[in-house]
Amino acid sequence: MRVIAQLNKYVTNPLQRLWAPWLPYMAVIEHTGRKSGKPYRTPVMAFVDSKSLRVVLNYGEQSDWVRNIRAAGRADVLHRGKRYQLTDPRIIPATDQKARLVATLAPRG
Repeated sequence: MRVIAQLNKYVTNPLQRLWAPWLPYMAVIEHTGRKSGKPYRTPVMAFVDSKSLRVVLNYGEQSDWVRNIRAAGRADVLHRGKRYQLTDPRIIPATDQKARLVATLAPRG
């Protein structure tokens, strides 16, 4: 899975960032590197309702973007052309499914 994750990081994700902010089950999470301080934009498959975001962690809790968000305690999310502030990120382990990142969303600008 890590090989696929690396392929996605450098090949697929740059393309997905173009359309992910506009699709119903996609989003772009904007976060800051916990060590580098660099800004990042990561496309994810996301389930968004009026107050929350849920993302299945296909590559696990050790993905850089997950660790960055957990370290910062916040991020911004672009979904269907709107910007949200993500707060209270937490991992929900699942017994028969992959773990999920769940967070609260608030409208932003």
